[in-house]
Amino acid sequence: MKTGVNIIALIKENPLITIPELAAKIGLTVKGVEWNIKKLKEDGKLKRIGPAKGGYWEIVE
Repeated sequence: MKTGVNIIALIKENPLITIPELAAKIGLTVKGVEWNIKKLKEDGKLKRIGPAKGGYWEIVE
């Protein structure tokens, strides 16, 4: 799951990064990034803290 690793690396750099920004940096569609984030959340590796606007990502170690 190389894409998931890339998403986590980018979130570590900037927890406030948006899904469209992730999509642009990784070269995926917004839907592709959303799917990968859903998988990371299901695996317990990623959490969203706060609302969609103004919230941030938290990596679960």
